[in-house]
Amino acid sequence: MTVSLSDIKAAAKRIAPYIHRTPALTCESLDQRVGTRVFMKCENFQKVGAFKFRGASNAVWSLTDEEAAQGVVTHSSGNHAQALALAAKMRGIPAYIVMPDNAPQVKKNAVAGYGGRITFCEPTLEARESAMERIRLDTGASVIHPYNNELVIAGQGTAALELLEDVPDLDVVIAPVGGGGLLSGTAIAAVETKKGIRVIAAEPETADDAYRSMKTGKIVPSQNPKTVADGLLTSLGTLTFPIIQQRVERIATVSEAAIIESMKFVWERAKIVVEPSAATVIAALLEKKVDLNGLRVGVILSGGNVDLEKLPWQK
Repeated sequence: MTVSLSDIKAAAKRIAPYIHRTPALTCESLDQRVGTRVFMKCENFQKVGAFKFRGASNAVWSLTDEEAAQGVVTHSSGNHAQALALAAKMRGIPAYIVMPDNAPQVKKNAVAGYGGRITFCEPTLEARESAMERIRLDTGASVIHPYNNELVIAGQGTAALELLEDVPDLDVVIAPVGGGGLLSGTAIAAVETKKGIRVIAAEPETADDAYRSMKTGKIVPSQNPKTVADGLLTSLGTLTFPIIQQRVERIATVSEAAIIESMKFVWERAKIVVEPSAATVIAALLEKKVDLNGLRVGVILSGGNVDLEKLPWQK
């Protein structure tokens, strides 16, 4: 099954009672700085502070009552873990979350706070996957992958759907790319809603596996990337990559300095708290990686989960 616009519309209807419909905000000083009319879709205001709650909610509320009773399971150290734990809590079912034991304490606390049943493991993909498989066999829980899952992709696409309902005359939509769940959902929603709209991705230069995957035509896995945008460390999935290949015009890579500068600018001028991963879309405009002068550009600010003790501009 490939994800279609009708899947995204069905997801929007399914999750409407549970999610926030986030605003699309503008900032005059940002427009002047980048020479573009920018509309910021504020997923930092979403429940759990990130777009991930859309996909997790769509997956959880798509389960039959029989499936739901067994619970859901995933491995994640970040926003997906929190999103799935909260979505499951709202449906009244167990969420089993496998987390690497070196995950930040603030994230462990958040997942536990949302009622997630945490299993800690070694910080390797192999350990995470084997722990998850063991729980699946023990409990019968449904595996909800953070991005390589049709229901998750359709849920993430609802952000762009809302954005185009609020601002129908956009020329371009820019989303960040890590595993590609948000980007692939955004690309389907945008391209199938508005003829001729362009979809561009923003990715850190130091974690540019999606850029290299597009160049070579096959998935190039991430090799221990180092970036301040810690939400964008994952490699593309087998479901997300073909969608991105078909519908995304290009992937613009941005410098670490531009990500930090953009994050600070959005905090200071737009008064919006965004995390570094979300700031990549502003960095693409700031560094003028694509000529968008005078166009109307929608950007998806993917989240706002920031450790306030470790702001990237503080030495």
